[in-house]
Amino acid sequence: MRLRSRLLVGALAVIAVQVIVVVLLVQRQLTSSLQRDAVAALAREAKVVAAHWASAPDPDALAKADGRALGHRVTLIGPDGVVVGDADVAREDLATMENHSSRPEVIAARAGDVGLSTRTSPTRGDQELYVAVNAGALGVARVSMSEYSLTSAIDTAHEIVIVAGAVSLLIALVVAWTLAQRIAQPVGELTDVAKGIAAGDLSRRASIAPAGELGELALSLRELSEQLAARDNARHAYETLLEQLTESLNEGIVGVDAARRVARINDTARYLLGVREALPFSVDLLPRDRALRDALNAAFAGRTTEDSEAVIQGHTVNVTARPLESGGAVLALFDLTRVRRLENVRRDFVANVSHELRTPITIVSGFAETLVNDDVDPDQRKQFAQRILVNTQRMQRIVDDLLDLSRIESGSWAPNPEDVDLDVAAAEAVTAARDAAKAKRVAIDADIAPDARVVHADVTAIRQVLGNLVDNAVRHTSAGSVTIFSRATPDAIELGVRDTGSGIASEHLPRIFERFYRVDPGRSRDQGGTGLGLAVVRLLVEAHGGNVRAESMLGTGTTVVAEFPRRV
Repeated sequence: MRLRSRLLVGALAVIAVQVIVVVLLVQRQLTSSLQRDAVAALAREAKVVAAHWASAPDPDALAKADGRALGHRVTLIGPDGVVVGDADVAREDLATMENHSSRPEVIAARAGDVGLSTRTSPTRGDQELYVAVNAGALGVARVSMSEYSLTSAIDTAHEIVIVAGAVSLLIALVVAWTLAQRIAQPVGELTDVAKGIAAGDLSRRASIAPAGELGELALSLRELSEQLAARDNARHAYETLLEQLTESLNEGIVGVDAARRVARINDTARYLLGVREALPFSVDLLPRDRALRDALNAAFAGRTTEDSEAVIQGHTVNVTARPLESGGAVLALFDLTRVRRLENVRRDFVANVSHELRTPITIVSGFAETLVNDDVDPDQRKQFAQRILVNTQRMQRIVDDLLDLSRIESGSWAPNPEDVDLDVAAAEAVTAARDAAKAKRVAIDADIAPDARVVHADVTAIRQVLGNLVDNAVRHTSAGSVTIFSRATPDAIELGVRDTGSGIASEHLPRIFERFYRVDPGRSRDQGGTGLGLAVVRLLVEAHGGNVRAESMLGTGTTVVAEFPRRV
């Protein structure tokens, strides 16, 4: 809404509110005063009628005579509530009138008060004001009048006030229109200039220079726009350079001013520190890490801190702090998390591989040294050669599994999904493991659900998953059974292997898919396990976008389930 309109509407609103308030006050006061006076007058008249009734032999004649004299309706009501006289009702119709014992004014009068009630009269058909007084043993004397005579005076005063208000409103409209014309035009132009400056158009200038405060405002806007233009150019160049510089760094940068407020922080630092607050914010909102706080305090004390390593929000970070001449400090954060993790992985990997290969290498070396001698019995020579072969095959399986893990994790292998018949894949896995299962008196079979016979996955990966799971189940089952099964869920096809072997304790279940993790290391090595089979299974299934889980209880067996998402 424009200024001119607001001025006009404001003036009209003020006058309108005043008129409404005056009308309401006058109406309220007049209504209250007139009604109070009318009630008092009717009460006096009712008492006069009651006094006349005591000496009148004919109540109905008295009611009609007093009614004519007073100009109001007079009603005489007996002790039993029967109307014995009424100024507006013929004598012969009195018997048809309702009993008045329940009328509120009659009840109040009998109690010794002045009875008062307002309602529509069934006789006259208009709104009536009833006032009744106690006439002793004779009953109740009541006088009533139409409320029209009261409201007519109020309506007349109301009309006068409304006319006066309308005249005031018209005068205010003329005055407001004149003032609005003189004020709105220059203010409107200055407003447009200010909006242009606020929107970034610093070339806008006011073309008018009115006298007084508006003229001073126009001049101030001109000077303001010129100063803002110069400062904005300098600020924009500086902000652009600073932002490009900090965001291009792989390090996290945090700038803290002398008031210990973070004034600058790049996205890398926000990620490393887990900070989301808008700038500027207090350094108290930074993580409360001791190394970070010590580095900041040292910088505020004028000292430079370098190569301080800390673990913050799960990230291993190298913290460097330098003081600023202005009294603030700059923190540089370099994320070492990946480096430390790779170092740990490499260290664990080397240790695990060395540990896994040491035993078979030692065995092969020992038997080979024995076979060098010519005096070895032929039967023992054959036995030693067999042990060398078994341990060589075990080392070969470890190397093969390591190569598979390396190939999958490096990204050089990606699944080539196609529709795989699980009946065929399960039959191949059963055939491959039948000899090993027979040697341990383990029954092996397949239970492929009719609605889960086809899975969209890499056929080589399915064979390897089933082969590893079945081999693992047979090795940990004695004189029991191993079952390959499948089942359908709304989102995936589940392929699993269930055995009745020794089972796995619950504390080991979360870790069985880690490489080289064994529940019983000695037993697994004796049975030819590499400790890598389930890790390979997990990586193959996850490469398809699925997941793998294990369910087991000691003494009852283990179930491993691989979920392959349905084809979209």
